[in-house]
Amino acid sequence: MPLDAETVRVLIRHRERQEKLSATAGTRWQDSGYVFTTADGEPLRPDYLTGRSAGWWPPPGCRLSSCLRHGAATLALAARTDLKVVQAMLGHASIVLTADTYVSVLPEVAHEAARETARLVLNAASALGRGLSS
Repeated sequence: MPLDAETVRVLIRHRERQEKLSATAGTRWQDSGYVFTTADGEPLRPDYLTGRSAGWWPPPGCRLSSCLRHGAATLALAARTDLKVVQAMLGHASIVLTADTYVSVLPEVAHEAARETARLVLNAASALGRGLSS
C-alpha cells in the first residue's frame, strides 16, 4: 500500500521504539512480525484496542477492521481521491461494492460538491450570456 513520507517517518520511529522494547524484553520478546504489538512483541488483539478507546469508537456492532476500512475510504474520498483509487486500495473487484459498502459522504464533502456544482452552472450560464436572476 502506498504511504506518504510523514507516515513512513512515523512508522520508522515506531519500529525504533519496538526495537528498544525488544532489547528490554530480552527472551520474553516474541517476534510476531506485527507492526503494533504489546511490550513483549505479541500482536495487539482488536478487542484490546476497542477496550482502550473512549467508548465511542468503534461504534457498537462494528468490527475494528471494518471501521478502519470504512474510515480510510471515507477520509480518502474527503481528500478528493478518485473512487477507482479507493477501490484499488481496498482490493475490491467492483467499484459498486466500494461505493455502496464503505464510502459515506462527509458533510464537508457534500457542501463542497454543492458549491462546485453551483459554480459550474453559474459559469455555464455566464458563458452563454444568460446570468441567473436573483
